[in-house]
Amino acid sequence: MPDEPDTRPPPPPGSWLRRNDGLEFDRVIFFTDAVFAIALTLLVVQIAVPVLRVAPDKPSTMLNALSDSMPEFIGFFIAFILIARYWMAHHLFFAQLRAVDRGLIGINLIYLAFVAFLPFPSALVGHYEQNPISVLLFAACLCVISGLEVVEFRHAHRAHLFRKPMPYDVYRYGVISSLSPVVLFVVTAPLAFINPTVCLLSWLLSIPIGIFLGKRAPAGLEDVMIGYESSKTKPASS
Repeated sequence: MPDEPDTRPPPPPGSWLRRNDGLEFDRVIFFTDAVFAIALTLLVVQIAVPVLRVAPDKPSTMLNALSDSMPEFIGFFIAFILIARYWMAHHLFFAQLRAVDRGLIGINLIYLAFVAFLPFPSALVGHYEQNPISVLLFAACLCVISGLEVVEFRHAHRAHLFRKPMPYDVYRYGVISSLSPVVLFVVTAPLAFINPTVCLLSWLLSIPIGIFLGKRAPAGLEDVMIGYESSKTKPASS
């Protein structure tokens, strides 16, 4: 059977369709990718090269200095993994859109503001890992980013910006997947006052949680997530 005709209403006035004569849709993606790239780069800039004032030629001196910088290394890699995860989710979200409107662009700018801000609490964690406030500030920033993912997803769904009609179970699954990091951060936040390092490392659980949720995706998800190029070239089955 050939693909059913799209019965959804058109995107609202002021929307910019992908692959139109302008570059508005692409500019939103390029700008978003640039903010993520800068945020990831700034994470390593926060790590200062140790100054070896006494016996700088001895291996033990360098090892001791690197050992003192270990919290900064831990904060960097955890922040890098989490920001990379957000970029992957955001990339997948935009891959399913047929258009963007001013509302989505506005929400996306707020979202990117917190992504760009994330290197600061990450640096606080690196310098003051044992202070629970620095850890909680980092967690709060991550929660806001995850929450804004849901706001973007809900707006795109209500404004009919997705390329494929989205069944309710797929929509609910998307909301739950985006909110799962928020639940994780809220549940593990009290650990910051007991052992901030353990609290920090516990956030890596978002990776296996994401894998777990991915294995329990609804049956209709695959139909919605067909890539743009493949959906254009996919032959109609008889």
